[in-house]
Amino acid sequence: MNIPGDLLYTKDHEWIRVDGKNGVIGITEFAQKELGDIVFVDVDTEGETLSAEETFGTIEAVKTVSEMFMPVSGTVDEVNALLADAPETVNKDPYGAGWIIKVTITDASALSHLLTAEAYKAIIEG
Repeated sequence: MNIPGDLLYTKDHEWIRVDGKNGVIGITEFAQKELGDIVFVDVDTEGETLSAEETFGTIEAVKTVSEMFMPVSGTVDEVNALLADAPETVNKDPYGAGWIIKVTITDASALSHLLTAEAYKAIIEG
């Protein structure tokens, strides 16, 4: 299982790559494997400021629809336009081209509550 060490994780299987006050958010390799073939990504919160753990969108797979949650408080600046026509990119490259949103972090203190790669690995391996 690929769990990059330079990212932070949530117990709900989102990841965030932090660069100063900016963040890129997606779902983990574990999450996309559990969901199966992703057929639609719906994010209608662009331009909104959301709190940590608020829903920023949904991801639909053949099996189910799942909500995606903000790892930190922030403003949704951009939605990955590639996913409108190629949602399967999340399956193919969840930590790269399959990112879902870019945010401006409004409360960096929440970062201390996120999981390291090692802690996330311990959760998914039980």
